[in-house]
Amino acid sequence: MADSLKVAVIGAGAAGLTAARELQRESHHVVVFERSHRLGGAWVYDPRVESDLLGRDPNRDIVHGSLYKSLETNLPRELMSFSDFKFGDKTYGDPRMFPGHEEVLKFLEDFATTFDLTKLIRFNTEVIRVEPAESGMTEFVVESKAGGLNLVEVFDAVVVCNGHNTEPNLPTDIPAAIGALVPPPPRLGPSSLRRLMLGSCVVLLLLVLSLHESLNLLLKELL
Repeated sequence: MADSLKVAVIGAGAAGLTAARELQRESHHVVVFERSHRLGGAWVYDPRVESDLLGRDPNRDIVHGSLYKSLETNLPRELMSFSDFKFGDKTYGDPRMFPGHEEVLKFLEDFATTFDLTKLIRFNTEVIRVEPAESGMTEFVVESKAGGLNLVEVFDAVVVCNGHNTEPNLPTDIPAAIGALVPPPPRLGPSSLRRLMLGSCVVLLLLVLSLHESLNLLLKELL
């Protein structure tokens, strides 16, 4: 058997949980860093709305989450299963083929409980730096922050399973027709878009993925 390694897993969503489970099966020492208060990653719904929806205030309180309240999966539950932990065979209150996001979160929580993964997770802990320990070495320095305190540790390997696109990207190089720069449009997640548009009289949307589904859900909330 190979030597046991100390491995950092960043993120306790679906990818982080499966990585932790497989590493634990190989008898490695695993630490999972999760900056929120619960596991589930993108499937944790947060009803809060940022004070600055355009994301221009660097001092704003950032709400990390891209779900909207009425979101349902666009894949059948059978396709969202793990190879040895089937979603299609289980129900947590929403047995539909395309369940709501709460059902997916409960499935992930059940997965973590079944394989005793929760004990590996450091909640409310954000990784702020990862870099090689020394030139020519295979270890990595991981700096994390929790409760205002920073902790620096050395790991043999790091598995990055954190999400991306949780903050809007505001391009500054879009020229207007007259040659000047105009305030660029934000790139908002579907949750922020819906919250921004609720209560508005005029709605202009450019949605690429699941366009038909998104428009139907948005109209239900607006009307």
